[in-house]
Amino acid sequence: MEGGAPKYEGRRMFVASVHPPMSPFEGGIVNMKNKIIPYNPRLKEIARRLRKQGILGEVLLWKQLQRKAFGVEFHRQVPILEYIVDFYCHELMLVIEIDGITHDFEGADIKDAKRQAEIEAYGVVFIRFADSEIKKNMQGVVRIIENVVWELQQRG
Repeated sequence: MEGGAPKYEGRRMFVASVHPPMSPFEGGIVNMKNKIIPYNPRLKEIARRLRKQGILGEVLLWKQLQRKAFGVEFHRQVPILEYIVDFYCHELMLVIEIDGITHDFEGADIKDAKRQAEIEAYGVVFIRFADSEIKKNMQGVVRIIENVVWELQQRG
């Protein structure tokens, strides 16, 4: 992890960027430790439904993330801005996204990049994994998450 920004280049498995938290957005709704990020309240019901579904990689990773397994709390299917992210840790402002088969369609990478940039503008850190990578290499995925969580905790 050179230069303070961890990078893992693999098949759609990488930490896109690590930014220090920016000042909170006034009037937002999600608030943990004074880090506020607004979201569209209409997405709450959709997020509830998505929690009952999910691709296999999401379900498998959730088993690893729940109950503060990494020393921090993650939530599943969380509305942020006009989007719903797969996993979010409020304390670290960390998003984990699982890219399933829908991300293979033409133009999906452009939409993902736009969505990610909008959310990162609030100081949120992204990690993306391919669904297939989680199924084939859970140990490696867990190690990457542990490293990113540790680095973000060190930044305070």
